[in-house]
Amino acid sequence: MPVPSHHIVPLPPPFGAPPYPADIFAGQTVLVTGGGTGMGLAMAMAFAQGGANVAVIGRSIDKAEAGAARIAALGVRTHAISCDVRWPDQVAAAFDEAERALGPVSLLANNAGANFPVLAEDISVNAWNAVTRIAIDGTFLCSTEFARRRIARGQGGAIINNSAQYIWTGFPGDAHSAAAKTAQATMTKKLARDWAAFGIRVNAIAAGFFPHETSTAGRREGGTEVLQNMIPAGRTGSIHEFGWLSAMTCTPLLAGLTGQVIVQDGGESLRRSLMMPDYVPPRERAEGPWGWR
Repeated sequence: MPVPSHHIVPLPPPFGAPPYPADIFAGQTVLVTGGGTGMGLAMAMAFAQGGANVAVIGRSIDKAEAGAARIAALGVRTHAISCDVRWPDQVAAAFDEAERALGPVSLLANNAGANFPVLAEDISVNAWNAVTRIAIDGTFLCSTEFARRRIARGQGGAIINNSAQYIWTGFPGDAHSAAAKTAQATMTKKLARDWAAFGIRVNAIAAGFFPHETSTAGRREGGTEVLQNMIPAGRTGSIHEFGWLSAMTCTPLLAGLTGQVIVQDGGESLRRSLMMPDYVPPRERAEGPWGWR
């Protein structure tokens, strides 16, 4: 059913009106994994709106450079780096390069990830490893590299992880990603405990649907309207409000926030009721396990 016209649908401010001062990250450097496109780019741009210098890392240097150019247009220094976060030597080298170019990394956004719809019994070992190692190993390796450097300097810092709202329920065709994102959320809590005494805060966002140019959300017939009709807030998320919340958790405004997994999904995870559409098993869906192709 379409969202009725009399429903109030709250909208965020436009991208040019971030919810924090333009200099709140002045003099700091953030490293964003997978920051050249999509949700990682939104995170990177949100940090830039607060004045942070931004190191963009990704497996594709072309995408990282393209993202860095868009971020630089906001008036901050940027640097693009090719790095596969599954490998500790590449992660260490990426931090070295970022710090040579932009100064000590005091903020970290773990966004790098991979996902694609596939039934659990059809997931190959390579496919399983491709998704889980980027999210789990990548988050761990980047976070520990970051923490060792901050502890050695005797300075604190902040980490934000991009998780997913289906970590508590799973999602059709997503056994690999659900497992990886759940591990990432648990890791968030553990690392926050380990590093609190060093002034290093660690949080995560369990993100819902934020359609963007590289996402699959909304590609079925009817586009994003189909998703919006399923969400209590009456709409999917705007990608810049995800970026803002990510950056906000790392500001001094939320200095007491650590070890938290914040759900940002417009209430989609709360919509369970007796009045639900008929359930169709993923294998029987005409448009694939995610409901679209």
